[in-house]
Amino acid sequence: MSLPSFHVFISHGLESGPNSTKMQALKTVAEQFAGVTAVAVDHRSTKDPATRLLQMQTAMKKAGADPQRTILAGSSMGGWVCAQTSAQTPVLGCFMLAPALAMERYPHSRPTIGATFSQIIHGWQDEVVPVMPVLELAQQQRISTLILDDGHRLANSMPRITDEFRRLLQICFDSQTAP
Repeated sequence: MSLPSFHVFISHGLESGPNSTKMQALKTVAEQFAGVTAVAVDHRSTKDPATRLLQMQTAMKKAGADPQRTILAGSSMGGWVCAQTSAQTPVLGCFMLAPALAMERYPHSRPTIGATFSQIIHGWQDEVVPVMPVLELAQQQRISTLILDDGHRLANSMPRITDEFRRLLQICFDSQTAP
């Protein structure tokens, strides 16, 4: 049996889980591509960001994922997990939804995103993670950012989010198969 061409790891937020609507929607999009193994990491055993970071790193290692053929996607604290993972181990893609960046209570709250292709989607009405510090960090690192008229959960924006995720995945995959 041959190994998959790409791995996609999905990281949920603090009060969510791997089977949430948003995480499963991202997983479904990833699985529509041939040669992709998508894993929704289960972080429900802890609320500690550093422990969740270790869980992501362990999931990647256990899967034998090549970082240069790996895409990370996460929401809220899961977005921070993806950002911090990419800062420590550069990956192909990093897709962050309302990421808990630039928040003082998180260790390394301003990681340098280490992904070839990155995107942040945030809501103007986010009541949990303020949008302006995330925008400032995105500007400093020149990360593509989409701000929607939505709240922290981005519940009214799922069709747009899945479209954007599909687009980012296609860009990542095309970059690896181009002559």
